[in-house]
Amino acid sequence: MMSATTTSRGRSRFTWQKAKYALTVLLFLLPSAVPLAYFTIYPMFAALWTSLHKWNLLSPMQWVGLDNYATLLQNPETWRAFGNTVYYIVGYLPLVYVGGLGLAIALNAAIPFRNFLRGMYFLPVVTSWIVVALVWRWLLNPSVGIVNSLLGLVGIDGPGWWTDPTWAMPSIILASAWKDLGFVMIILLAGLQTVPQDLYEAARIDGAGWWARLRYVTLPLLSPTTFFVVVISLINGFQVFDQVYAMTGGGPAGASQVVVQQVYDLTFRYSQAGMASALSWLLFLLVLVVTIVQMVGQRKWVNYA
Repeated sequence: MMSATTTSRGRSRFTWQKAKYALTVLLFLLPSAVPLAYFTIYPMFAALWTSLHKWNLLSPMQWVGLDNYATLLQNPETWRAFGNTVYYIVGYLPLVYVGGLGLAIALNAAIPFRNFLRGMYFLPVVTSWIVVALVWRWLLNPSVGIVNSLLGLVGIDGPGWWTDPTWAMPSIILASAWKDLGFVMIILLAGLQTVPQDLYEAARIDGAGWWARLRYVTLPLLSPTTFFVVVISLINGFQVFDQVYAMTGGGPAGASQVVVQQVYDLTFRYSQAGMASALSWLLFLLVLVVTIVQMVGQRKWVNYA
């Protein structure tokens, strides 16, 4: 029988090997872990500390505890900003996913100039958001914009777009979807290329048409990629800012004011850094809850087979 001393030595050796392995991994992770900790984790907790104070960026911070959070939650403008952000996501996500999926399916087929078209559709993704926003601001100009001019040719009175409170957010959604279609297309295209062609052949032999193959073969096997796209798009949607700032500045009359725009305004326009930090943490908690719900819900609809 194995003695207690031998067993103890074996456990000690195993523990040392685990510690050695952990230290080796940590050593290789340090070049990326240190910048991550300094530029991401530390600012997050610094913002949490700031959210518990009243601070105008110049004078010393004054402790107020949870007063900033209470003030924000009682402010109708906060709820309006969150509502506008959700409105943006509800309009943006289906548009960018369905459009990206359609492009991915089309460009996965053997068509002429396929690689050239893939590059063309991906080009907006690497274009500066400010450039894209200014171009769309011009395209959707109510007076001289191309979109309203084309609508006028068929007898339709174009809306006010970004100058109209009703159409300001749809204008931003259109510009955002156009820019991000290429990103979603590339991700879904990569997912489509992992689907075995044998399954399509078997479905054709069984008499399945195009729609049946899409519904029962493509979409189930594409669900892990879809899950990734939805998670990334939702997180990016909650953080929407650049296009809002460049196209409408949150207007007109706050119709397109989103949460990150409000954080910016609180910090740099009204010098309320504590309040802005509190709002940032409210947004972070919302994104965290939504992400957790998605991670739990993926077990029911994501197929990893």
